Amino acid sequence: MSALARLTATETRLFFREPTIVFFTLAFPPILLVILGLVPAFREPDENGIRMIGLYVPIIIVMSVALFALTSLSQLLATYRDKGVLRRMRTTPVKPRVLLGAQLVMSTVMSVATMLVVLAIGRLAFDVSLPRQLPAYLVAYVLVAVSMFAIGLLVASLAPTGRSASAIGTLLFFPLAFFAGLWVPRATMNDLLRTISDFTPLGAGVQSLQDATAGHGPQLLHLAVMLGWAIVAGGLAARYFRWG
Repeated sequence: MSALARLTATETRLFFREPTIVFFTLAFPPILLVILGLVPAFREPDENGIRMIGLYVPIIIVMSVALFALTSLSQLLATYRDKGVLRRMRTTPVKPRVLLGAQLVMSTVMSVATMLVVLAIGRLAFDVSLPRQLPAYLVAYVLVAVSMFAIGLLVASLAPTGRSASAIGTLLFFPLAFFAGLWVPRATMNDLLRTISDFTPLGAGVQSLQDATAGHGPQLLHLAVMLGWAIVAGGLAARYFRWG
């Protein structure tokens, strides 16, 4: 545990030396929420009493998880393998799997911190309701985080370099963000798009977080989808991941 803690602290310091990654994973989601909240149409309720800003808080939260998984985690691990860091670690008492654990711990802590900031801004600045079903909200958040981190590890396992991992992660991010409702909220999607969204990790995650915020339990379909992505992507990542 002491090796994991020390390596996590080291990886955190290295993370903050990458200003572009830091901005998009930590600062961009809260800034985006503030920008959307300043648009009057997002703050005003529609004929059904629904405020768009409330719908976008879960969307931005899952988007921040995706940014961590597809940019920070995948790019850094692929870069380490490309530069031979993982191979050289095999000759030390600290094994590569400890580095993987440190990356996962750091990404999880950072993403949780971002989630709390987004929830706080939504509540304090725009009067967005906090989750009414907190246990269900946490379960949904954990599942969407695990599924996206598994996909990030899969990208890192297949990408030969850090640059290619960044490119693959970016290509994956935009369709996943679309079906999460970043450009077209799920509530306004047609039946076909909403069905596709239901079977994506971010789409299922957004709906589960929205359900928990409204006081309902997440649908079993959405929980099963996130768990399925975590198992399949995690299994493939474990199968194809190369340390050196």
